[in-house]
Amino acid sequence: MAITQRPTSAFVGASWLALLVGVITYLAGLWNATMQLNEKGYYFTLLLYGLFAAVSLQKSVRDRLEGIRVTSLYFGLCWVSVLAALVLLGVGLWNAALAPSEKGFYAMSFALSLFAAVAVQKNVRDSAEPVDALDDKSANG
Repeated sequence: MAITQRPTSAFVGASWLALLVGVITYLAGLWNATMQLNEKGYYFTLLLYGLFAAVSLQKSVRDRLEGIRVTSLYFGLCWVSVLAALVLLGVGLWNAALAPSEKGFYAMSFALSLFAAVAVQKNVRDSAEPVDALDDKSANG
């Protein structure tokens, strides 16, 4: 197993800040939008689905790199989910009666949120104590 360095507190903070900025701006845009409630629900659900899919894909990729078994079916579903969230957002924005600047706002805050969620998940994983270190502590304590 490869030794992983812990992320710096600056990178952890920047990742969390990016996630909060992305999600809060996306949600603020939805809150202030003049679209119907069912449209707001569509975009809100896409954000939740996209965040989950991105984190799940990152975890699956990392598990495979560390030799932890991930089935090809699950790995493929993770990729399909991320791509589906992106395509559904694109189709929704393409057909939405929004100004181009609003469409760009939603696309960019969505992309920032997904990227930041992956970074936060990576930081959480890198900050966790290795299982071997926990075993050593319990054996000595």
